[in-house]
Amino acid sequence: MGFDTITDKIVSPGEIAVVARRAKQKNKTIAFTNGCFDILHAGHVNYLNAAADLADLLILGLNSDASVKKIKGEKRPVIQDTHRAVVLASLACISHIVIFDEPDPGALIKLIVPDILVKGEDWNENEIIGADVVKQNGGRVFRIPLAPDISTTAIIKKILDTR
Repeated sequence: MGFDTITDKIVSPGEIAVVARRAKQKNKTIAFTNGCFDILHAGHVNYLNAAADLADLLILGLNSDASVKKIKGEKRPVIQDTHRAVVLASLACISHIVIFDEPDPGALIKLIVPDILVKGEDWNENEIIGADVVKQNGGRVFRIPLAPDISTTAIIKKILDTR
């Protein structure tokens, strides 16, 4: 996979709407998940592979730097969104990545209308943004178990504690 192929996975909201429409015309199933993915770790990789196994395509909504700051605070993200997107795009399990500025992916989910919406099991289904849209359109919501004892916050804390 060449560098151009990796960066080709990173698309705009307008482009992802076209990708989703074409995939549905070909009877391909679309899974969608989202997150900050600030420092990519084994828990993220396991989660994303499990999400990809649920459908023909996995679309990842990636929180922009501004969005991460709103969610995680002024000291985050550690890695800027365009760099996070390139690292994530190198994973074979991810079909497309869309960077979004809002604090939640609601508008993006309405644009894509995935067949499967995926979040970690730390989310209650009634709290998952877009679950209503997906279910109203015949889709399903999956909650994936998270890897224990690994998180970006814990990694940052460990790095700071070793200084």
